[in-house]
Amino acid sequence: MMIGATGMQTIIFSALLMIVLGLLFSVMLLAASIKLKVETDPKVEQIHAVLPNVDCGACGFAGCASYAKAVAQDPSLIGRCSPGGAATAAKIAAVLNLQISEGGAPKRPIIHCRACQQDKTYYGEYRGIIGCTSANAQPIVQACAFGCLGFGGCVRRCRFNALHIIDGLAVVDYDKCTGCGACVAGCPRGLIEMVPFTQEPMMVVACSSKENGRMTRAMCSVGCIGCGLCAKQTDVFTVKDNLARVDYARYQPTEAAEAARQKCPTKAIVFRGKGAPADEKVSKTAAGAPAAS
Repeated sequence: MMIGATGMQTIIFSALLMIVLGLLFSVMLLAASIKLKVETDPKVEQIHAVLPNVDCGACGFAGCASYAKAVAQDPSLIGRCSPGGAATAAKIAAVLNLQISEGGAPKRPIIHCRACQQDKTYYGEYRGIIGCTSANAQPIVQACAFGCLGFGGCVRRCRFNALHIIDGLAVVDYDKCTGCGACVAGCPRGLIEMVPFTQEPMMVVACSSKENGRMTRAMCSVGCIGCGLCAKQTDVFTVKDNLARVDYARYQPTEAAEAARQKCPTKAIVFRGKGAPADEKVSKTAAGAPAAS
């Protein structure tokens, strides 16, 4: 098909018009971007660079970017990054040209229960909805009302594959744990506590039972019976409501603390964290044990 001179002129004009309009819109967008540009505080970018960038939410903010912006504006928020711990707090302080005091130990979860299936007394077999909250609503699941139910409510909360159910007991993989604390809300019995790890590993009481010694022995072979032998060795331990407790802020790996652990008749005092001696009872069942999903 032949195109006349007039048609060719129209095509050329249209093409030139589109080019001119394209250039005009480009200039307008460039001008708008310059005028409306939001200036970014370089300190926010520097803080974000030193954060672990796991976006776990342990700091109370939506993610590392939000925390970086918040802490740049309010330095009192330094130290909220559990995965980064004291090292990251120091780096943030350096960016902000601030001095921070010593301390700020990272918090890690402790499961205050050590009872695997062979240690627990059960009233009957639970056949309801598979979940800790549902099982906890039933009064006859297991004899001890303070023990791990083993249905993986905490496991499903963990985004880092740092929790597993091994032989009916929740076990933390501290090499993967970021200390975000999400697992705490997954336990309807409140057995998970975020503990400041002033030492690595930490000595803890792996029990939550407040029953008297006779009742605890009847329900669980590894529960704390509140005998007080640990507290007689060192004041780092106290006994309240039939349950021994550790003053984590004051704990040091001393001979007295080790003597307290050795004196425990039910071996409820254990080490937890990186480098902790293997829990012999748990490790025997860990081989090939799948993680709860």
